[in-house]
Amino acid sequence: MKKIESRAVVCFLLALVLAAGLGFFLVRYFTQGGSWASSAFNRHLYNTAGQLASGTVLDRDGDVLSEIKDGKRTYYADETVRRATLHAVGDLQGNIGTGVLNAFAHKLTGYSLLNGAFGAGQGREMYLTLDARYNYEAYRALNGQAGTVAVYNYKTGEILCMVSAPSYDPLNVPEDIETNDRYKGAYLNRFLTAAFTPGSVYKTVTLAAALETFSDLESRTWTCTGSVEIGGETIVCSGVHGEQHISDAFANSCNVVFAQLAVELGADTLKRYTEQAGLTASYSVDGLPTAKGSFDWTGMDNGRLGWAGVGQDKDLVNPCALMVYMGAIANGGKAAEPYLILKTQNALGIPSVPHITRHTGALVSSETAETLTELLADNVVKTYGQSRFPNMDLCAKSGTAEVGEGKSPHAWFTGFLRNENAPYAFVVMVENGGGGSSVAGTIAGRVLDTMVNGY
Repeated sequence: MKKIESRAVVCFLLALVLAAGLGFFLVRYFTQGGSWASSAFNRHLYNTAGQLASGTVLDRDGDVLSEIKDGKRTYYADETVRRATLHAVGDLQGNIGTGVLNAFAHKLTGYSLLNGAFGAGQGREMYLTLDARYNYEAYRALNGQAGTVAVYNYKTGEILCMVSAPSYDPLNVPEDIETNDRYKGAYLNRFLTAAFTPGSVYKTVTLAAALETFSDLESRTWTCTGSVEIGGETIVCSGVHGEQHISDAFANSCNVVFAQLAVELGADTLKRYTEQAGLTASYSVDGLPTAKGSFDWTGMDNGRLGWAGVGQDKDLVNPCALMVYMGAIANGGKAAEPYLILKTQNALGIPSVPHITRHTGALVSSETAETLTELLADNVVKTYGQSRFPNMDLCAKSGTAEVGEGKSPHAWFTGFLRNENAPYAFVVMVENGGGGSSVAGTIAGRVLDTMVNGY
């Protein structure tokens, strides 16, 4: 009798293990079945050259970016467009993780939990939110420099432009791509999966914190003599700005003023506003996670805090998160979360379910967003030059981020348009590019000019 009972217990435990294993498998199947089916080992979906054998990628206007011809995958006819859209479309070797051909292979082929890969030979058409023309102009404007350019609609979430460089022609992969510094980081999507020292674009966060913490901020004045000593650190400014109110200090991007504000605010306050702005969070762009920003607030003395408040020290920001923050300021505190897939369409012409726009939480209060908008617009008038941005009501902030001795600074330019017909937020970052306004601002102006004025 005891033997029977012990065997029953063993059988019961084995049944539990089997049920748990089955449950684990089902969970993985529902959550990762698409990735399993779209593995390059699946010869129903990939040809003998290892290329995805079905599915067409198009931009928002229906221009074909990648398709199958004569059994082989090919790309857009123009080489510059191929380079400009590479990090969105993907490569033939699967090295670019954010590319549609790799990240969304199961959607392209028509995989479903019900039918699996049945009918995948016909594939689907996938329309991206991108406009190939905007990417083309952005890539040309970068002119061979490493960096990223992106523009999105902060009301709908559609990413209209997303360029990362260096890039290369997916139909003619350079033989020395692994060893030539010219292609360093070419597989990396700098917009989605990287973070960089922000420099003065971060002052927008410091300013938001100061506006809500100090009731007398707009009536106060500071005197800039070109530098200030804080906690044994010499915070150097870009010029000698003299006596300033906060609006002038922001337009002048005065390190002296913003370093002192950072110390007065304290690390805990800056940490809270940085997190509220979404700069330490990760967004999901159709399931592609963006890199999280990084800030080190622990054990910070006043000297380091001063540098952190002007976007230096150990501050790192993801370009996508910064763009969304600008969109939130433009939109009264909340912005649409960015997405890249406009729709998919099967062989019968039946489209997918329309995208549901999701919004962020409050990245900034509505009252502060209104004040920041005016100050960002003031920057353009006072510092950057309104004539550089024709027919645009532009609100922007530049940044020149120091990244080490002997290296040129990263150039940033970010902001948005106050335009009901063009509700666009943007970010431009050029690695070791030099001046934010002169370099990144010029690139932003060229891309926005194409989008707004059609040039």
